[in-house]
Amino acid sequence: MNTTTGRLRDIEGRQNQLLRLVELSVILNSTLDLDELLQQITATAAELLDCEGSSILLYDEKNPRLYFAAATGSDPAELAKIPVPIEGSLAGTIFRTNQPMILNNVEQDPRHYSLVADKIKFKTRTLLGVPMPIKDRTMGVLEAVNKRDGQFTERDVAILSVTAAHAAIAINNARLLQATRQALKQARQANEIKNNFLALASHELRTPLGIIIGYATFLQEEAKGELSDHVRHVLTAASQMKSLLDQMSNLTLLQAEQLDIRPQKISIQDILTFASDEITYPAARHNLELTHAFGDDPLYVRVDQEKTTLAFVNLLNNAIRFSPEESQIVIGAVDQGNHVLAWVQDHGKGIPPDKLQKIFEDFYQVEPPNTRSYGGLGIGLTIAKGIIEVQGGKIWAESEGLGKGATFKVTLPKA
Repeated sequence: MNTTTGRLRDIEGRQNQLLRLVELSVILNSTLDLDELLQQITATAAELLDCEGSSILLYDEKNPRLYFAAATGSDPAELAKIPVPIEGSLAGTIFRTNQPMILNNVEQDPRHYSLVADKIKFKTRTLLGVPMPIKDRTMGVLEAVNKRDGQFTERDVAILSVTAAHAAIAINNARLLQATRQALKQARQANEIKNNFLALASHELRTPLGIIIGYATFLQEEAKGELSDHVRHVLTAASQMKSLLDQMSNLTLLQAEQLDIRPQKISIQDILTFASDEITYPAARHNLELTHAFGDDPLYVRVDQEKTTLAFVNLLNNAIRFSPEESQIVIGAVDQGNHVLAWVQDHGKGIPPDKLQKIFEDFYQVEPPNTRSYGGLGIGLTIAKGIIEVQGGKIWAESEGLGKGATFKVTLPKA
């Protein structure tokens, strides 16, 4: 009768252990806070094996050693200060060999690292340690110490090994999340610095540039002959600089979601005509032919006239920049039911398929900056995209590849 009762208790104990393992798995898969995970793992391991304590030692890749990441009943911060060597320690042996270890008389083993026990005033009598595997490597060691009733057994090894495998995956996921959050924080800080610089630069440069343009305009009225040509070059360069400052200012406002949009009902033909008029001179300098491909029947959209014209000016400038001389640029529009489709098509350098999305990113250019043969800051397409999308439209690029030209398409909701 006593034997039967003992077997029933043993079966009940195993069932409880399996239930706690399942519960632990659920907790580990739903918790991404690393400190909370570590405390949960050590507490559950100590409970499952009915022992006085449990600890997790993780491998420090920067300094080849193990360190205590968590331990039941101890201050993790204090334990973390104690380095555990890979060579000459019990945890180090488990880590190196990737094999579990049972020691039911720890103090007799020369590998026992007494510095930890002395530091936390804890005497270790029995110990079970198992490796924590993650993919093809070992990330650390999970230990259980001082079995309350008897000695550690192979069954305890199996239970702690399952716990360690679950724990390794959960810790790795939590670390990845921490790294991702840190990277995002750094990216946000870098982006904020960049935006502040753009805003400051575009603001501070406007005053001296305005003085240059003012004096150059005054001189142009008085200058004659060769001096007149010099002044004209100064005004052209200053106008280009002013255009760049306007682009930087618009990009800053877009990214801060502060761009002032004043929609009105206007035909897409008028928008495209305004944009074409603004780039007539640079197109003529490159002997480019501008062709309009839209009908006379107005296709009305509700957009900010000035900002939307700027978006198409940027698309046209992009086409001019990458088009060979004496080629054609087509600007057109067509009715598409609830939307109006407009496009700018060139026969220039073309875009690799894997760059069709990236060209709209801030300051991105297909050519490397140190070898590129085309000018510009690489923000014109970014601004065009922001202006179109903030008004409920879409913009994308199509190209069959390098040397085959490109078409930039825009859809805007009808008025």
